[in-house]
Amino acid sequence: MPHVARLFWILLLICLSPLALAERLRLVSDDWAPYVYEHDGQPQGIDYEVTTQVFARLGVEVEWQFLPWKRCLAMVEQGLADGILDIFQTEARQPYLVYAPEPMSIVEFVLFQQHSRRHSVTSLADLAGLRVGTSPGYAYGKAFTEAPHFKREAAPTHEANFGKLVLGRVDLAITDRKVGHYLLQQLRLEQQVEQLPLVISRQPQYLGLVRKPGREALALAFAEELRRFKQEPAFLAISNRYTGDIGSILNAVEQQESGTAR
Repeated sequence: MPHVARLFWILLLICLSPLALAERLRLVSDDWAPYVYEHDGQPQGIDYEVTTQVFARLGVEVEWQFLPWKRCLAMVEQGLADGILDIFQTEARQPYLVYAPEPMSIVEFVLFQQHSRRHSVTSLADLAGLRVGTSPGYAYGKAFTEAPHFKREAAPTHEANFGKLVLGRVDLAITDRKVGHYLLQQLRLEQQVEQLPLVISRQPQYLGLVRKPGREALALAFAEELRRFKQEPAFLAISNRYTGDIGSILNAVEQQESGTAR
């Protein structure tokens, strides 16, 4: 019964805010493949396709723009865009963002290193004296961000971070597990770069909408439709289309990590 009552409340809010569903939304994100990215001028990615499907069911038209992540954050904070895809929840963003409470996906930040320059890293303490390649505006977790015993060196793109890693300009690079393995395939670096077992942080990422009248109702409606879509074969088909080969790699990595942990 509580679930039925919640659905009724969401539908009532939507009916009271028809303009929220009639407007055209301008969403921003950066290249975060395989979740959301732009290829040959066309948006692609798991979370992009899922978001598009869900909004289509709600009758909402979406316009996409891809920009560096720090600029995406500035645009939603200043109200220059209607929302942002694949963003973490933080207290600092609460005043200007409302989140669809069902996560789009889960991010696992891990470290990558050269095969030829391996480092023994099982905790943050083992990063002492090392240089870690990061991306501007990304939230890797307080423990990583505030640790004083290693250097964080930002690069303009994830590809640039892996380039610096291969050139030896940084000792390690940090990014999401799926993103990292996707990049290794695209850049053909599988024989030169490998993932370390340590998970720096694990966080859900969401659709965030700029706070305006009717947006809370829209965020709740999006979350409910997203939950339903996740139960359908179409959702799994979208994920498999982007992560078929990556999934096999990640399973092998996880088995290796499990064996190491013992």
